[in-house]
Amino acid sequence: MASVTMTVNGKSVTADVDPRTLLAQFVREHLRLTGTHVGCDTSQCGACVVHVEGKAVKACTMLAVQADGCEVVTIEGLAEGAELHPMQAAFREHHGLQCGYCTPGMIMTAVDMVNRLGSDLDEATIRHELEGNICRCTGYHNIVRAVETGAKAMTGGDARQAAE
Repeated sequence: MASVTMTVNGKSVTADVDPRTLLAQFVREHLRLTGTHVGCDTSQCGACVVHVEGKAVKACTMLAVQADGCEVVTIEGLAEGAELHPMQAAFREHHGLQCGYCTPGMIMTAVDMVNRLGSDLDEATIRHELEGNICRCTGYHNIVRAVETGAKAMTGGDARQAAE
């Protein structure tokens, strides 16, 4: 067993884990944060995206021991109490989901995209940046609109204007 300590969604956690435990398994099974999904086991779908040290990471490709000492944010850590994060609110407003399985990973990727590239994102850029996230239910149209709106809201732009 290996001991890991990290900050997850602002709270310090310590646990003994098998050294082969994936970060996705750790947050789901040890911490019971089940918003992080594992959809493919091959790092292709993006349903498991979390932020490690402020960067989007596919949690099915990282061992929990690799996150030792790191700051980790899952989809559960985005909201401020009952108030949704602007990207979460945009996904709800634009119905950027159907079954919802891919949604947490899409949102975490979108937040990372805005943090890296800013809010002035065109459709081609959004679609390119989301290539590592697969949705089997939608045609991505509503997801792209949600990211546009969420990006504006995250950076203080007019979210309603972005939706038009």
